[in-house]
Amino acid sequence: MVRQMIKIDEELCNGCGLCVNACHEGALEIVDGKARLMRDDYCDGLGNCLPACPTGAISFEEREAAPFDEEAVKMHMEQLNKIKNSQEEEVKQEIVSRPSMLRQWPVQIQLVPPHAPYFKDANLLIAADCTAYAYGDFHQFMKNKITIIGCPKLDDVDYSDKLSQIIMNNSIKSITVIRMEVPCCGGIVHYVKTALSRSGKMIPWRVVVLGTDGTIIEDM
Repeated sequence: MVRQMIKIDEELCNGCGLCVNACHEGALEIVDGKARLMRDDYCDGLGNCLPACPTGAISFEEREAAPFDEEAVKMHMEQLNKIKNSQEEEVKQEIVSRPSMLRQWPVQIQLVPPHAPYFKDANLLIAADCTAYAYGDFHQFMKNKITIIGCPKLDDVDYSDKLSQIIMNNSIKSITVIRMEVPCCGGIVHYVKTALSRSGKMIPWRVVVLGTDGTIIEDM
């Protein structure tokens, strides 16, 4: 039969997926970075997806197509919901099975009080902000450590002052610095070196460098 259907211009589609969320029948999917109409009988031809598209890649056309099958859509949506619920349950179990290793609050270098009791005899982890997002198992670095974070590029402050206070006023056992491979992240290592020099203390320390793909490039 000939009926009104949606048409997707692949040249204009940017694969954002907003149309997929707008389709109440589950007729659309993102395949190889582009929106696709998976089955004609899943599409009711009403075009709820059209206003959701930010690039104007979706339009109407009259063409030969299988009739809209409401029962097939119902079964399809039930299956999609089962898959979605299963995925959400897996995420919940993952979260439950991997508890946070954070031992104190706050964590921002600018906010932590240098005389806080948790710094006593602490193994200190000093991390650039982005590292926690780049490395999937970041909390393994945090285990049994006091964690403080900052961004040497975006934070308009000299961290060496606060770090010097923390090191000089507490019995820090060790320091681990985690940074990204990008040049701007090297500032956090510089601040730690400066703080150690000012303190006059001999504290074992290491630097872990992460790649932008999440791999450990150096551990020295």
